[in-house]
Amino acid sequence: MLATSSMSAIGKSTNIFWQECQVGKVDREKLLKQKGCVVWITGLSGSGKSTLACTLGRELHSKGKLTYVLDGDNLRHGLNKDLGFSSEDRAENIRRVGEVAKLFSDAGLICIASLISPYRKDRDSCRAIVPDSRFIEVFMNMPLELCEARDAKGLYKLARAGKIKGFTGIDDPYEPPLNCEIEIKQENGICPSSFSMAGQVVGYLEEKGLLQE
Repeated sequence: MLATSSMSAIGKSTNIFWQECQVGKVDREKLLKQKGCVVWITGLSGSGKSTLACTLGRELHSKGKLTYVLDGDNLRHGLNKDLGFSSEDRAENIRRVGEVAKLFSDAGLICIASLISPYRKDRDSCRAIVPDSRFIEVFMNMPLELCEARDAKGLYKLARAGKIKGFTGIDDPYEPPLNCEIEIKQENGICPSSFSMAGQVVGYLEEKGLLQE
């Protein structure tokens, strides 16, 4: 079967063509023996997003599954280094990450995106571009008091002192998910371990048949 293409106009680009290739998503998933998807971890700074992302990546790797972690801070060192933290820049930050996550998913990988992603509409836009219900939103529902007490990066302290403006949870809002697939929170005032959290996500992926071809 030959590759095919069709002309369209998207955004500011005109006369562009979508190029189809002989090797498709199903072929790549068969090769990897898994189904491509996006695990989108959202929550306040200090809620444990990066810890979960890295632990989840390690757990899936131990099961022979190919993953890639898109960490919000890491991406601002490269792909999104031209963006600040205004509402417009935050939206563009999430849009770019969503598009990259979609590509990883299409490649057959389990893409783990770890970002504060405070605005619901931006997360929902990312969900909308990932087909076949392959977008799994994980809400790190940890109280502000806990996140601020951790403050591993010292950001809350700077925000409280007025040295950082537009900091999520302090002078910029966080909009929690309304219909996330997975919610992780304290149990009897105790945070679950990173392995317990990762196990919860792995269990969901197994239940949905995403860890097999």
